[in-house]
Amino acid sequence: MRVPDGDVFIHAGDLCRGGEVDELDLAARWLASLPHPTKVVVAGNHDWAFVKSPAEAQRILGPTVVYLQDSGVLLGGLRFWGSPWQPEFNDWAFNLPRGPSLREKWALIPTDTDVLVTHSPPHGIGDGGGPGDGGYGGKHRLGCEDLRARVLEVRPMLHLFGHIHDSGGAWPIGATTFANVTTWECERGPTVFDIDVPLRRATAVSVPPAKR
Repeated sequence: MRVPDGDVFIHAGDLCRGGEVDELDLAARWLASLPHPTKVVVAGNHDWAFVKSPAEAQRILGPTVVYLQDSGVLLGGLRFWGSPWQPEFNDWAFNLPRGPSLREKWALIPTDTDVLVTHSPPHGIGDGGGPGDGGYGGKHRLGCEDLRARVLEVRPMLHLFGHIHDSGGAWPIGATTFANVTTWECERGPTVFDIDVPLRRATAVSVPPAKR
């Protein structure tokens, strides 16, 4: 997969397939090969190493990667926040039941967040359930209702997520551009945004089609 140059590279989870440490090591080597001066990563439901051996997993990523787990970072005048959780989905990592447990996680998102990176999609956007939304025959929406409610409160300029591998795309809705940036197994290329920091505006430069 060719990744174009840029200021910040963001990965919204599922760096691995099975999530073991040796897989993560390969992913970290790939991240290190990218030219971007800053790399931001959240874990996904396939990334078990961050659950089983969190300190080791972060060590493997190395000092040039900013790992976010219910945490944030200020980069280039923009406030980033990242979180790996999703509604219960088979027996995967970072599962939480819908309702209070997930609401507690989303309540941590600061109200001044500019760029939100979650593994889970918000309900109804890039989550596999609508026309042109890809995924699961368009029959099921797997995003989180409480995440969507929190994003509508916070109004980040950009909300990046993954998780639903067939539902890649970008959707400007109100003050926020939402994007499922999945690149699962390199079946879909990277999504590229140009961010105007003074205007607090994100513009999609390149959005690959959803996986077929």
